[in-house]
Amino acid sequence: MNKILEEIRSAITEPMKEMNIIVDSVVYETEGNYNFLRIELDKVNGLDLDTIVEATNVINPIIDSLDLIDDSYILDIVSKEKGSV
Repeated sequence: MNKILEEIRSAITEPMKEMNIIVDSVVYETEGNYNFLRIELDKVNGLDLDTIVEATNVINPIIDSLDLIDDSYILDIVSKEKGSV
């Protein structure tokens, strides 16, 4: 699975870079009966919901075209949380 996650990360890094977004992590997790492909993004000054939606619209077709994961999963694009100051 690590090789698949690295391939996904590699495929989405450049398009996200063009949007000034950093791909922080790509993980595949099971929670209860559900599998999640969780992609954590970051950006200077943070990400708002509109930017996350825009990033999702770019990432989703890339992942679909790669077709690397056989199991059903939920694509979960999230913003990296900032710690308290």
